[in-house]
Amino acid sequence: MFTGLVTDVGTISKAEDRNGLKLFQVECSYDPNSIEMGASILHAGVCLTVVDHGAREDGNAWFVAEAVPETLDMTILDDWQEGEKINLEQSLKVGDELGGHYVFGHVDGVGEVISVDAEGQSWRVTIRPPADIAKYFAKKGSAAINGVSLTVAEALPNGDFQVAIIPHTWNVTTLRELQPGAHVNLEIDMLARYVARMIGADAPQTGSGEPHG
Repeated sequence: MFTGLVTDVGTISKAEDRNGLKLFQVECSYDPNSIEMGASILHAGVCLTVVDHGAREDGNAWFVAEAVPETLDMTILDDWQEGEKINLEQSLKVGDELGGHYVFGHVDGVGEVISVDAEGQSWRVTIRPPADIAKYFAKKGSAAINGVSLTVAEALPNGDFQVAIIPHTWNVTTLRELQPGAHVNLEIDMLARYVARMIGADAPQTGSGEPHG
């Protein structure tokens, strides 16, 4: 589990197809001693497992994670190349402060950036989510965009939504690189999922109208 508060921006030093998987080697500024085999790390909103790791000559860490075909199909990871910058967050530990919102690393869909507009010292970004998840983005609700916890500033009638990004978040994440036409990983706030199910908006369809007994 994660918070959506990015703790480092890593660099993809290797992206390699291997027996149906895609291997990513990431260089980061984490302490090598803080990374263990099997650890979960959030990569631009996608939870991947560490399968190898070590220390670099500068004392910082490198690690390797692998993505399965389903993950590649559902996210932007298959587009990553060597040199790509990605938002990173290590998983929560007992006693850690929760400063964002609960992020699970399970991407719900890929959105498209429609516009990026400066507003004084902040930025407003308009995103078009897939139609089947647009209903989950509500004003003042939370969303994870490329692994960053953000508050929805506006939910537009056409299904697009907007987020306002403060200078600090803009400067310490890859969001500053967003341009119209870019694609981003989206994760719905878990609270929105439960509310939709409770009110019946996300209820399973049986097709017969008969109750289950």
